[in-house]
Parts: sequence; structure tokens; C-alpha cells
Amino acid sequence: MVPSDHEMTSALEGPREEIVYLPCIYRNTGIEKPDYLATVDVDPKSPHYCQVIHRLPMPNLKDELHHSGWNACSSCFGDATKSRNRLILPCLISSRIYVVDVGTDPRAPRIHKIVEPVELFWKGNVANPHTTHCLGSGDILISCLGDPSGNGKGGFVLLDGETFEVKGNWERGGKCPPFGYDFWYQPRHNVLVSSEWGTPKVLAYGFNPADVEKGHYGRHINVWDWSSHTFLQAIDLGKDSIPLEIRFLHNPDAAEGFVGCALSGTVHRFYKTEKGDWAAEKVIEVPSKKVRGWLLPEMPGLITDILISLDDRFLYFSNWLHGDLRQYDISNTRQPKLVGQVFLGGSIVRGGPVTVVEDKELQCQPEPLVIKGKRVPGGPQMIQLSLDGKRLYISSSLYSGWDKQFYPDLVKEGSVMLQIDVDTERGGLKVNPNFLVDFGKEPGGPALAHEIRYPGGDCTSDIWI
Repeated sequence: MVPSDHEMTSALEGPREEIVYLPCIYRNTGIEKPDYLATVDVDPKSPHYCQVIHRLPMPNLKDELHHSGWNACSSCFGDATKSRNRLILPCLISSRIYVVDVGTDPRAPRIHKIVEPVELFWKGNVANPHTTHCLGSGDILISCLGDPSGNGKGGFVLLDGETFEVKGNWERGGKCPPFGYDFWYQPRHNVLVSSEWGTPKVLAYGFNPADVEKGHYGRHINVWDWSSHTFLQAIDLGKDSIPLEIRFLHNPDAAEGFVGCALSGTVHRFYKTEKGDWAAEKVIEVPSKKVRGWLLPEMPGLITDILISLDDRFLYFSNWLHGDLRQYDISNTRQPKLVGQVFLGGSIVRGGPVTVVEDKELQCQPEPLVIKGKRVPGGPQMIQLSLDGKRLYISSSLYSGWDKQFYPDLVKEGSVMLQIDVDTERGGLKVNPNFLVDFGKEPGGPALAHEIRYPGGDCTSDIWI
């Protein structure tokens, strides 16, 4: 079933979020406990506002929960037999996939099924699953970073949407990109586009800049034929790019989108050309800052998450190292205009170990962020936007192995979730001083909370066909 424009409008006008789900990670923290799924109350009218109201521990240690997706989403709208009642939780390091029942009691999720790594290894020759999107067919498509030996491989695995059995690979034709990470598809243009992080066994324990030179990190976005599932084209975004989160515009007729490149600090617009293939152009560049007291003499912004508002008006992204969150007006997709910016911690705060010696953007180093008496560790990382576009939620953990390297205090103190008020008329971002979820106070010890999901779907889970 194809949803109408009315369904897209009704998503924009959907109810205000009351709870959100975040995976919380203990791997690399020194705490020998399993990762868990936290349910957080975000309803300002609730007595439990800003509190973790439920924790669902996984039955294994050191999984590295990371991103999550749904068993059914907008591509299944109009089909009364499909409901969003299972949250899919792929594990970046163990290669397990947990299927969580959030339908029986949305405020107390429970484990429905566990897909063991051997299923991915034997049926797909893939490992390190990352992004989940549900398909109009009812199946679930998951991108992977590597093969079972820890080498890079940009393959996919298909899960049956009812039984959650691994059906095998989605891709056909034998050709596969050298790396995988995120993906988005646009069936009206017969296309899927995927991005590239790096070699799992190389990035797993931290970031070494020399590995970029050695070719262990991605630099392309990859174009696939949606109907034949074949790899068509690699678009090179530059040696130091590392393209991570990739988003088409939400309009299902749009033949363009954006990808955030972590290391180069750039956002590229990708688009369909007149001759029918695909191309990309750099539309935003965050200049690196010359610094002392850090890993390298130049510090990139490290764009780690991007999202597009449901009405396709604004693009948001986080600079995990510089510490700012940005809002761009994308009414002209070729010339995004910066309309909002707020600093939420980061590596260049005043009084920290890093001194900025040359900065093309700021006059002085930003002040640390203190919310409800807590100095916020880390920098803004995963972002999620309310359906009406007025509230952004931010979490601060990137991936436990890199958190430990770049923000050791974050691992000691645990991550946070913050909320930012958005001006959707003129643009502008403002921290909500009354909102703080402090994962440093968790009963099992400080945890690293990652991606944020709403029970009803959101800007980064929903694809209209």
C-alpha cells in the first residue's frame, strides 16, 4: 500500500512524544553488565518526566547495542495487519539481533526473539549489523559493516517481518562495496543509497588516523538498483570523508538527499542527474580548528548524525568533537543556510585540555554546558526531532570504543540526553534548561546511551513510498 500525502501530513501532526527508547551500552566502560534498552518518560505533564521508567537488559555481555528500527513503518501504512510492535536492535560488535516486543506494553518492553550471529554468518556471510529499515513487502532490511572475519563488506541481510528468520542477503549479482554503514531508499526512483564507515576490526578499538591513509575507512556513497538489488555506482566524496548518516528528503518523489561526512566535516547533497545516474556536490563545510593538546594538530567537527525535518524544510546535524548542533534551512537544497546553532559540550570548551590556536568560525572557545547543576560530558551525537519539528533530543555517546578514546570522562560519568527547543518559523535553537536525563545515575552504574526512537516512528525511521 502506498501512503498518500494526507498520511505524511498526519505524521507531522501526530501526537506529542511521551516516551522514547534508547539503547544503553556497558561495553568498554569496565562495568561487566549487559547492555539494555531504556524507556524514558519525556512527557512534561508526567510525574516521571526525564526519568528512566524501565530497563530491559539483554541476556549477553558486550553486544554493543547501537541503532534500532521497526518491523513495520510508513512503507506498510494502509495495511491493517501491520503494526509497529517490534523494535529491531542489531548489535554492532556481537552481530546478534534482538527483536523486542514494545506492543504488549510500550512502557515495559520485553524480548521477543534473538537472532544469533551464526544466522548472519552462515546465511549472509555478513556481520556487524547497523541500520534497520522495514520494507513495503513486510520484510526487514539491515545493512552490515563487515564479513564474519571483521573485514569491511557493505552487504545487507533480510529478515522475515513475521518470523524474524534470516532469509539471506538482499543484494544480488555478486558485487558489493568494500564498506557498509547506513542506507535509505526511494522506490519511486528505483534506488537505494548506502554509506561507508570502515573495517570493523580496525575501528572496533578506537580511531587511528593512520588507518585512513591505509584505506581502512570509507569515502564513497553507493548506489543500488532497488528492483534488481544490484550495486550500480560508487560516488567518491574524498579521501578523508568517512560518510556516515545518509538521508533522502522525506518527499517520496524527491530524487535528492544529504549525507554527513564525519572526518572531512562536510555535508554533500546527492541527486539524480539528467542522464539518470547519481552525483554528489559539497554544500556545507565545517572548517577544522587548529588546536594544541589534542590527538592531531587540526580538529574536525566530526559530523556524526544528520536528520531532515518531516516537512523537508530543515537539516540538522551534530559536530561531536566541536560540540555544536546546527540547523540549516534547506528550502534551496543546493545552498543550505545556517539558521540555528547551539554548543552542548564538546572538546574545545573553555577550561578544558584543548587550546584552539586558529578558528575560522568562533571568536573564543565556548563555555561548558551546565544543566541542572551537571556539567555535560562529551558532545552532541545522536539526534531525534519531534514530529512537529519543535523539539530536538540529543544523546552524547558515539560508540563505546571511540567514547573511551575521545571523551574518557563520558565513560566514567555516563552520557546524557538533552532537549533543544527549535524555532520553526525563523530558525534558531535553544537548550531546554529543565530537561536532563543523566545516564551517569543508572542503578547498574554510568551507561552510554545512544540512538533515540519514538514508539510511533520518527524522522529517521520513516520512509514513504
